[in-house]
Amino acid sequence: MTKIVEVAAAVMLRADGTEFLLAQRPEGKVYAGYWEFPGGKVEPGESVREALIRELQEELGITVTACSPWLTRQFTYPHATVRLNFWRVTAWDGEIGITAPLEHAAVDWQKTGKPATVAPILPANDPILKALSLPTTMAITNAEAVGTERQLERLEEALQAGLRLIQVRDKGWPPAQRLWFAAAVCRLAHSHGALVVINDDEDIARQVGADGIHLSSDKLAACTQRPDFAWVGAACHTAAEIARAGELGFDYALLSPVLPTPSHPDAPGLGWPEFARRLAGNTLPVLALGGMKPELLAEAESHGAHGIALMRGW
Repeated sequence: MTKIVEVAAAVMLRADGTEFLLAQRPEGKVYAGYWEFPGGKVEPGESVREALIRELQEELGITVTACSPWLTRQFTYPHATVRLNFWRVTAWDGEIGITAPLEHAAVDWQKTGKPATVAPILPANDPILKALSLPTTMAITNAEAVGTERQLERLEEALQAGLRLIQVRDKGWPPAQRLWFAAAVCRLAHSHGALVVINDDEDIARQVGADGIHLSSDKLAACTQRPDFAWVGAACHTAAEIARAGELGFDYALLSPVLPTPSHPDAPGLGWPEFARRLAGNTLPVLALGGMKPELLAEAESHGAHGIALMRGW
């Protein structure tokens, strides 16, 4: 049986999320000169969180004050098979390399969502860089209920306020009406640099030039290979469905229902502890859906979510 080395990897983020830190491996180490996320091996008896805090103290001279689990990826290098437990680190005390000498050859802050300006980067980190570029708030359209005019007006307001990820749902419309609305959303969203995914209809997604496709849990169950789009996601309700989306190489998943929703106020949600349990060890970003409000983003992230998805209140 192949021995798996557990590694704690830190995705250190500026307070506004616009930049993240990469570190360059020093001379004398395997892959010297390559760039990676700081961190290191989990020692016997340590939790991933404890290892993360220790490694950042030793490597960067800082004390972590806020961190949360994010993704887990396994990768086989010629010298070892590693399980990389990525945690987002959002607050710390101290200045990098000031209170303790750097153990890296260099560190560099990179722009989130932009191509890296340093090279080479350890190959295990390629999917992580893409995952970091996924916005943390998804708006799901509900034009069937509120009307197309009001929905497009609200969408423009949200885009001007910083929204950068939209899922076009509205599955009850005739195809022609849905096609028209999806095209209108794409034109508006792309003018603001936002991503658009279409729920379940690959033909419409291609016709309107959407950035990706979002599969229902039924479509996910029937899927045998990743659809050919830049961004692919799926609706999930179980840990097994999240794992399946990861196996297919999807870019994100939605896990629901987390909390009771206005449409189903009497239906109990998963609750945050069960939500965290179901996405433990996830290999792709997972957004919380069901009863979400913008002010719950930090709560969702603290339980391992990449972000939140909302049909109302965005």
